[in-house]
Amino acid sequence: MAPSFTARIQLFLLRALGFLIGLVGRAALVLRGPKFASKTPPPVTEPLLLLSGMQLAKLIRQRKVKCIDVVQAYINRIKDVNPMTNGIVKYRFEEAMKEAHAVDQKLAEKQEDEATLENKWPFLGVPLTVKEAFQLQGGEGCTLAAACSVIGVGSDIGGSIRMPAFFNGIFGHKPSPGVVPNKGQFPMAVGGQELFQCTGPMCRYAEDLAPMLKVMAGPGIKRLKLDTKVHLKDLKFYWMEHDGGSFLMSKVDQDLILAQKKVVVHLETILGASVQHVKLKKMKYSFQLWITMMSAKGHDGKEPLKFVDLLGDHGKHVNPLWELIKWCLGLSVYTIPSIGLALLEEKLKYNNEKYQKFKAVEESLHKELVEMLGDDGVFLYPSHPTVAPKHHVPLTRPFNFAYTGVFNALGLPVTQCPLGLNVKGLPLGIQVVAGPFNDHLTLAVAQYLEKTFGGWVCPGKF
Repeated sequence: MAPSFTARIQLFLLRALGFLIGLVGRAALVLRGPKFASKTPPPVTEPLLLLSGMQLAKLIRQRKVKCIDVVQAYINRIKDVNPMTNGIVKYRFEEAMKEAHAVDQKLAEKQEDEATLENKWPFLGVPLTVKEAFQLQGGEGCTLAAACSVIGVGSDIGGSIRMPAFFNGIFGHKPSPGVVPNKGQFPMAVGGQELFQCTGPMCRYAEDLAPMLKVMAGPGIKRLKLDTKVHLKDLKFYWMEHDGGSFLMSKVDQDLILAQKKVVVHLETILGASVQHVKLKKMKYSFQLWITMMSAKGHDGKEPLKFVDLLGDHGKHVNPLWELIKWCLGLSVYTIPSIGLALLEEKLKYNNEKYQKFKAVEESLHKELVEMLGDDGVFLYPSHPTVAPKHHVPLTRPFNFAYTGVFNALGLPVTQCPLGLNVKGLPLGIQVVAGPFNDHLTLAVAQYLEKTFGGWVCPGKF
């Protein structure tokens, strides 16, 4: 199904548009943007900051550690580090300390034993941060990586959990669709977008993923099998080092390919698992599949949400091209990424013929993957074609998110797992994908990879 000459020209123009938007943004930032000195977060010296959420919760339940001390430790870390990262956009330190004091008072009364407390409030006393899409806090990936938080909540419609988790060397899980409610997000997805927008956990330690998912899912957790014991050596592993050479995406960095092969060798030689290299030819249409599903109507016939409407706050009309011209003159109230996204949205409208074409490809790839994985298989795939890019560079490669977005379109559960650092100190990682509602498989593999390859790397250790 090779693209026609006309289609290739259109794809080239799309890529060129993204590249030009990025160049404009970077040039303007150089000329009139603020200058920042290179800074490194200080190493973690407080032991409480190096414990998982589950470990902290247990110590608090056992009254070996006071909640107020844990919260104060994280407040101190945030004050030290957040001026560099700007990951947390709203402080609520006084309220958090009051809540911590209330937890300590409750525990001091000893009205419930440890088992009851664990069952009712598994993360009682553990501080967390929440992505700004829920109108609270932002910068979840760097906040967690810098040890300013231990567990967090993210949202993912094309990789917004997994990409920042990968760039920052932490864990992030996109659950099977329909398991965790999306209530509270802004903007709320409508139309076909509802089928693959997901809310999920982000954290530094893999053991926190499943307990967090249980809490977040509520009654929806019945659709999963998180309490099922997973025997990793009995799983079937499949891997693919890149998308097959898509015209739109960057080539996968050699560092990431070597890290993936290191995992494969370990699984084969040390774990003794079945590992098979596969070539899924339709993966090179990842971006087109994501766009196709994003443009679909919902089961109720509702049209999908348009980003350009959000820019106009569902009122005044916004012309993205005109806003780009104004932005170059310093007159637009919108950011260059938002203008670029609105421009791309206008150029990516598929007619019915193209929609049906890529919808058929999506259905075929979904069937191929689901049949291959079954209930005992996982698929290893890059989290992104490059390691963490410099600020604004993604604007020149606007389609690279398709490495994560394709699994939103396919409706499969995925866990991003860190695999240590490369020689420049940048995080390596990999996506672990399973069949529908087999999240327990990806989470089990995440814990194994953490034990084997080290997981999150504490700041200051490189």
